[in-house]
Amino acid sequence: NTFQMAKMTVNLQVCILPDCAGVKYNCISILGIYHFISHFFHDGRNRLCLDGVHLASFVLDVEGGMFRTAFGKKLFTFFNVLKLDLYDMLVSLFMPLQKGAQTLPGFILICFVPVIFYSMGISSWVFNAVTTPIFMVAIAENIEAVANGGVPMNIATSEAVFTAALITMGGRGGTLPLNVLMLGSKSKKLKTMGKICIGPSLFNINEPLMFGASVVFNPLLMLPILINSIVGPTVVWLTMHYGLLNIPSKMVQVGQIPAPFSSVMITGDWRAVPVYIVLFILYLLTWYPFYKVYERQCVEEETQAAG
Repeated sequence: NTFQMAKMTVNLQVCILPDCAGVKYNCISILGIYHFISHFFHDGRNRLCLDGVHLASFVLDVEGGMFRTAFGKKLFTFFNVLKLDLYDMLVSLFMPLQKGAQTLPGFILICFVPVIFYSMGISSWVFNAVTTPIFMVAIAENIEAVANGGVPMNIATSEAVFTAALITMGGRGGTLPLNVLMLGSKSKKLKTMGKICIGPSLFNINEPLMFGASVVFNPLLMLPILINSIVGPTVVWLTMHYGLLNIPSKMVQVGQIPAPFSSVMITGDWRAVPVYIVLFILYLLTWYPFYKVYERQCVEEETQAAG
């Protein structure tokens, strides 16, 4: 059962895995250890058998994996004999990208590029395979630095981009001010959508707004969301780099906490409030002229439809 499996996994991690050189098992998640178990303690009959614990055959079928093959075991032995640290080797491959992301141009790009695709209806989550390793290494280094009496240096973290909700105010592209403008719109359509979307927007969820208010593939609204995706990261990076706002040094990867509460929480700095206000005004000024043109178009369309 699940309890037996979890107990066996912990015992293997503590008692067996540290004896194997070549892989840092303390850096592998429980899921990784689970994969190790299924590959190395397989009874050859599509079941996992160890201490009376059996794993359903369909799980093993899904796993496949190179470690069941002779090549996989030889490769594992190769790393073991030569005392090569596979974990450190993989991390080293990402280090140039990780370091580049901590610069101002890198930070802007890591926030800006996903929004380009998001404005065309493609979810920004597709970039997680690239951004997550960068963010995880960065926040781990910040946590370690503070634990050792130092100061955090990495700005490009999930906490700075998402949890603080300064860059993603109302969602990617700083769409909360747009939603606020829509609440007082002369267009019935925009005003209705504004009321519907304001709840999710306060929790930094803007999919209803992006698709419902037709930001996606709307040239008038695509441009300001792209501008905000440059302005927001620039302001946040500069304020943190020059000590005007604390750099996050704790892992809280929840981006659906309303700002500025989340901003103060993750930075531990009350100065996040004035930064939030400044960014809200900047986002609002960016949205306003484009929104007014779009609102006028909507009002004209509604008038024609009514006439």
